[in-house]
Amino acid sequence: IAWAPDGKTLISGGRDNDIRVWDPDTGKEKCKPLKGHRQFINMITWEPLHLSATQDSRRFASCSKDGTTKIWNYKRSGTPLEMTLGQHTKSVLCVKWGGEGLIYTAGQDREINVWRAADGTLCRTLKGHAHWVNTIALNTDYVLRMGPYNERGQIAAGDGDIREIARKRYEEVVDGKPEVLCSGSEDNTMYLWHGSKQKAPVSGRITGHQKGVIFVSFSPDGRTIASSSFDKSVKIWHGGTGAFQGTLRGHVGRVYRHTWAPDSRLLVSASEDSTMKLWRLRDFSLLQDLPGHAGSVFACDWAPNGSTVASGGADKTLKLWRQ
Repeated sequence: IAWAPDGKTLISGGRDNDIRVWDPDTGKEKCKPLKGHRQFINMITWEPLHLSATQDSRRFASCSKDGTTKIWNYKRSGTPLEMTLGQHTKSVLCVKWGGEGLIYTAGQDREINVWRAADGTLCRTLKGHAHWVNTIALNTDYVLRMGPYNERGQIAAGDGDIREIARKRYEEVVDGKPEVLCSGSEDNTMYLWHGSKQKAPVSGRITGHQKGVIFVSFSPDGRTIASSSFDKSVKIWHGGTGAFQGTLRGHVGRVYRHTWAPDSRLLVSASEDSTMKLWRLRDFSLLQDLPGHAGSVFACDWAPNGSTVASGGADKTLKLWRQ
């Protein structure tokens, strides 16, 4: 499931192989279900707003167990399917649409492919992992998610074109440097890449986890990386070099996911042990246990305004937590 960066559309993909486009104000679908994938959807990512040809979000990419990634425009006349990216030989587990006009895909064939979104050209393939690539993240994920909006949900000051406002916010974050991609694998390791520039990783192999890395993310300020693992820990790394900084230990089951506070100072982790935990990154200390779910907690997300964390788990419930 993914919110559009303009905040006006929600898309979902499921095990019925279809993608649905929703109006969050009415709860109704904006168009017919988008059909094309032959197996279930693993992940969806929107085109960054500053790259959009229109002032509203229309284009997104989806990846699937069928080994393909598809680019869609749900308002396109005729067929909404623009193109299919089919280089992977096994399930594509993750997809990211970066701010430089590139799409990154990775999965069970152990490779990360870098595509030019404009025409679907395969630019390069990033190789290094010895097992499935479970997760990828960009140091610009947060600013691309927010688009023209600030943490209060207001459109930031600008000239009125929300694409230009989003572009300025993005350019402030990258500061003339290439985007950094982080990958995490079932082989227990991570790499940092400049996927827009070169095939070789810009870091050495990042090691420390004892089991597979299931989820990685950059802090909202882009300076720090967190990695969740089946070894029951979350590890913290330098966002530019991959240097190890600390370990968050306390869970007694696999850690499936984590989410950052908007100010990058706190982090919440979600685990197989049915709990979430609130951590302070300054000294890697546990601030609070958050029990409440009756089974594994698979997902969590911190609202951009900082007020609420949402979680979902095997007990088939969603819970909201307030600071």
